[in-house]
Amino acid sequence: MEQVLELGIVVHSIVIGLSVGATNNTCTIKGLVAALCFHQMFEGMGLGGCILQAEYGWVKKAVMAFFFAVTTPFGVALGMALSKTYKENSPDSLITVGLLNASSAGLLIYMALVDLLAADFMGKKMQRSIKLQLKSYAAVLLGAGGMSVMAKWA
Repeated sequence: MEQVLELGIVVHSIVIGLSVGATNNTCTIKGLVAALCFHQMFEGMGLGGCILQAEYGWVKKAVMAFFFAVTTPFGVALGMALSKTYKENSPDSLITVGLLNASSAGLLIYMALVDLLAADFMGKKMQRSIKLQLKSYAAVLLGAGGMSVMAKWA
């Protein structure tokens, strides 16, 4: 489970880094960096919790943490290197970015709904308490709404 989550986050981080590195508009970069910091912080906390709960050795955990830490800066460097040949509004660029975004988003949505939320919501403690279920549903909706506002703003 954790490897699929890691793969989705790694692909997603590279795509985000590419878009930040390839962008030449300073107004766009400011919003992307703000959204990136906010997003990566919570993504890192979620992935870190999953890695800590996994029954892996410390080497595998360190490798997974390392890949999370370096993929976004790698994507930014790659985007900066490709910015000379990258045409933001060309059909090929739009299709490539769309496919990469769709694949990483699909992996992240699958992991969030099937492995992370389902495991939490189907637990014994959650099933026994209606009050806890309502609070948890409210927290999920609040988080999704907050991310939607952040996406609209950025």
